[in-house]
Amino acid sequence: MTAPELEVEAVRPRRQRAYLGAAVAVTLPGVVLRVSGGHLDHLVEAVMFGVAIVGAAFLLSWAAETAQLDISAGLALAVLALIAVLPEYAVDLVFAGKAGTAVAHHGAACLAPGSPDESPCSLALANMTGANRLLIGVGWSMVVGLAWLGWRRRGQRITEVVLDESHSVELAFLALATVYSLTLPLKRTVTLLDAVILIGLFAAYVVRISRMPSAEPQLVGPALYLGSWRPTARRLAVLTMFVGAAAVILLCAERFAESLVATGSEFGVSEFLLVQWLAPLASEAPELLIAGLYAWRLNSNAGLGTLVSAKVNQWTLLVGTLPLVFAIASGSAHGLPIDSVQREELLLTASQSVFAVSILANRAISAREAIALFALFWAQFVIGAFVPESAHGIERVLVSGVYLGLGSAVLLRDRGRIATLVREGLTMAPGGTR
Repeated sequence: MTAPELEVEAVRPRRQRAYLGAAVAVTLPGVVLRVSGGHLDHLVEAVMFGVAIVGAAFLLSWAAETAQLDISAGLALAVLALIAVLPEYAVDLVFAGKAGTAVAHHGAACLAPGSPDESPCSLALANMTGANRLLIGVGWSMVVGLAWLGWRRRGQRITEVVLDESHSVELAFLALATVYSLTLPLKRTVTLLDAVILIGLFAAYVVRISRMPSAEPQLVGPALYLGSWRPTARRLAVLTMFVGAAAVILLCAERFAESLVATGSEFGVSEFLLVQWLAPLASEAPELLIAGLYAWRLNSNAGLGTLVSAKVNQWTLLVGTLPLVFAIASGSAHGLPIDSVQREELLLTASQSVFAVSILANRAISAREAIALFALFWAQFVIGAFVPESAHGIERVLVSGVYLGLGSAVLLRDRGRIATLVREGLTMAPGGTR
């Protein structure tokens, strides 16, 4: 596809240049502080480095969308899959590395002086579980809500968002990863064998989806503007954005993680909660925004499909990478330790995934189901506000039970749905037939 084939008339150069300039501008304070070696108040540093990562993540997202015009379908999917979670990796792997270093220096305890749920090993998993639950609890339900509002503006009402048959591939691999994820809460470590299996699933997913027919990219915003450039200028801009944004993330990720932890200590706020929710909000913001824009512009298939693909990436490659980084940093072949709190968090995350996959097994999600996902995501926080901290473990197990119960009820109601979905996803021919 060449630039003249794009909807150039929809491009608003002045506005899109402003967006690109703003994304670059917000990265500069964090980069300057990092390169200069300076230090400020921990809260100020956390904000500066976090905003820099958000700006870089937007640049990566726009570059990744535009790159679909110039590289082969298989390579585009492989690159985009990695880029989609690069900001998440950058922060999460910092904690995994710190956990490995702590074990190397202090033995198997891997505990910080404070609460056990704020140990380096716990923080290594906190960011991952928070990001995974945000994608479904906020992202999936947001797409349905915006699609409903978008159609209502046109005087029409929709009852559900439906994914194209080609998305059976993502859903099939998400179902396989979800089934495997249910074994993680039963373990004391995320082992290197887990890493091999999960990364193997991701590799199989990339190979499988690379054989699907390439679709004309539906660019919006700055990506549509960049796509209207001449090929040479466009490719140079995309390459510059990739390299520059990746450099910003690598420069700022460690200091962002350290500042978050230090800020929690200063203000008496749980480091665990900051790492689990604030950091993922920063790294997931561009992806959620892009999916939301697709839905608002009535392309809900692309919006929801983007977030389903991101969930596959995070539930396979991201989780599988954590024990590898931990092993390298600790100089051992031991897996990443899982304490009691993280075991409950993993159970809650896996249970949410079970319910979400059971809903989407027919490649459709209704407004009622989206509300259920959104409400159950917030239920943990609402319940947690009314129970003592010592009972939070019971609360996590209770919400997990609700997720599993509802997921089982849906699967019993539509028996065989998951088996059909996996068969479709694994056997669909490149033309979209089976």
